[in-house]
Amino acid sequence: MFVTPVMMHMADALLSPGVGLSMILVSLFALGYSVYRIRKDHTLTEQKIPVMAVMAAFVFAAQMINFTIPGTGSSGHLCGGMILAAVLGQYPAVLSLSAVLLIQCLFFADGGLLAIGCNVFNMGLCAILVAYPLIYKPIMKRGFSNARAFVASILACEVGLQLGAFCVVLQTLLSGITALPFGAFVALMQPIHLAIGLVEGVITALVVIFIHNTRPELLDTALENKSPTVSAKRVVVILAAAVVVIGGGLSLLASSNPDGLEWSIAGVTGDTELEAQYPAAEAAGSVVNSTAVLPDYAFASDAENPLGTTVSGLVGSAFCVVLAGGAAWVISLTKKKSKAH
Repeated sequence: MFVTPVMMHMADALLSPGVGLSMILVSLFALGYSVYRIRKDHTLTEQKIPVMAVMAAFVFAAQMINFTIPGTGSSGHLCGGMILAAVLGQYPAVLSLSAVLLIQCLFFADGGLLAIGCNVFNMGLCAILVAYPLIYKPIMKRGFSNARAFVASILACEVGLQLGAFCVVLQTLLSGITALPFGAFVALMQPIHLAIGLVEGVITALVVIFIHNTRPELLDTALENKSPTVSAKRVVVILAAAVVVIGGGLSLLASSNPDGLEWSIAGVTGDTELEAQYPAAEAAGSVVNSTAVLPDYAFASDAENPLGTTVSGLVGSAFCVVLAGGAAWVISLTKKKSKAH
């Protein structure tokens, strides 16, 4: 039976305009600061651009595969912040994940436009700018081993997801969403994301181990916040092939269970979705409805056609390559021009 992947992105109905716009500003500041640090620290060269592009596509494709959380009736998926930080370094990771989430919002109606700042913060910044430098990086700087990769990845993913899940609860509380009382909502959000974080940590560790066995210099330069001085062609080719297989095929096997956020909302309200309380949320939804070419990762005219998921996986991955890679290329180009002057 065909199922459409479900994601943990916040919808506009969960937020007030004030909270949504405030979080957009916070996330824009983090993105701008990340671009500044990339330029200042010289962490971006031509060798890194294809890695950033294909890693963004990999995270997009991987997010389409929801895995079942046994005994809960829920599912989870990779958020991707930690895996991007581990491979690219924290500031390029912010750029890449922001590209992924923007594409998901505008072209697939996955996550609200008003909520885009919250989604970048909750799914990305908590992991990339907090858990990665405080947990993952110190552990991995002691020297690489498979065991250390698993410990660092699992601990950092758990902390990142717990922070992100708690931020969702706080954002709905500050938005005055009375249908989601703080106590009941947090009691469901934290445990379910503890389970999801364990799986994400294992996946992150496996990818890190693969890259270490293939091109360990990439991980070393990410930890030291430097640019790679070697070609990563083999890694890029293998990951690109994985993107095609995952996004174009394995995404069809995604669990049909509600994700951790939807499951928690349903546990409190009895439904996985809430009606919008603010006109701004409805207006933002109208914008996304007009830009989404494949809403909910399916054909708008034939949502039950499994080919829609395959096309969504391939097209979305290609969009990520263009946006993340294009942004990296522009930054690299401006760096060269500034040096020339």
